[in-house]
Amino acid sequence: MAKKKHHLNSIVTEPESEDFYHQPGTIPGTIIVDANAPPPKIILIDYSPTDAISKEVETPEECIPYLDTESVSWVDVRGLGSEDILQRLGQVFELHPLVLEDIVNVPERPKVEDYEDQLVIIARMVMPKKKSHGFHSEQVSFVLGKHYLLSVQEEPKRDCFEPVRSRIFKNKGIICKNGPDYLAYALMDAIIDGFFPVLEKYGERIEDLEDEVISQPTPKTLKKIYKVKRELLQLRRAIWPQRNLLHTLIQDDNEIISNEVRVYLRDCYDHAVQVIDMVETYRELASGLMDVYLSAVSNRMNEIMKLLTVISAIFIPLTFIAGVYGMNFNTEKSPYNMPELNWYWGYPACLAVMAVIAGILLYIFWRKGWLENSSRLNR
Repeated sequence: MAKKKHHLNSIVTEPESEDFYHQPGTIPGTIIVDANAPPPKIILIDYSPTDAISKEVETPEECIPYLDTESVSWVDVRGLGSEDILQRLGQVFELHPLVLEDIVNVPERPKVEDYEDQLVIIARMVMPKKKSHGFHSEQVSFVLGKHYLLSVQEEPKRDCFEPVRSRIFKNKGIICKNGPDYLAYALMDAIIDGFFPVLEKYGERIEDLEDEVISQPTPKTLKKIYKVKRELLQLRRAIWPQRNLLHTLIQDDNEIISNEVRVYLRDCYDHAVQVIDMVETYRELASGLMDVYLSAVSNRMNEIMKLLTVISAIFIPLTFIAGVYGMNFNTEKSPYNMPELNWYWGYPACLAVMAVIAGILLYIFWRKGWLENSSRLNR
């Protein structure tokens, strides 16, 4: 394969956030290498209908003998931490400087671009976290040629491509009988299907939040709802452009992708639409949880205020009686100045009257159902 050498500029940066961008006036084709990115690991998988091999190569140049053969060569690069390897990779695969820039400078918006005898696909892959809520998200770039497929991943330790590798080495299905375009479809299908386990986790979280909002809403519940809404928004940003990407692959008349593979891409497109529907549904449920939370807090406040009002209503006549008998009248001056102050059983009689009044009021409130909601709230 003839090699076209492109002059690339490079910058090694220590990113301050997850989002990287070019400074205004940066030269096109500038590579921004993350100083914390893991070093690249290159795995070459070459297969045909009868045989399949896999090996790790040290340099991109070792892949050159496999790129023009009739077999399908899948070069999987995992990691973006070496400027030298990335530039040599661009030379081996004759990548345009802007293509290499899109591959290295993550994150890019998912898209597809046609470069004569190559098709460049930028996608976003998500996987659920095992030990906590949320998901891992990383960019995956594909360069599709006539006999090869180059894939570049951010992280070397995790991806959702293991079922595809297993099908290749076990020769299951029709993947070994087709070209690299079918391999690209299989990997894109694995990426889209990887959204479903993530969404399943969010469905369970939303159900738990519904129970929490109804039973015992707290400010922590509100924070959980906001977090779910933000993460669902990130999922929406990841899957929405990939639907457009698949639509472009189906509609464009590019010779690299056969008509047979376009039929399979339609099924992948349907899965993407299904993921979008689920994301939108969960976003609406999360927004509805916000309204439920506010209503629950308001109802709880109303119940508390009603309970306090009932207690106050009971103590109003008791306070009146205590206030009346708290007046200091001299019974020796007049027989009408509270003669019951001199009764032998005056104090117990006053307490008994107060208890009877409180009991009567409680009975009246109970008969009217004013105490029922308060007891339910306590339960």
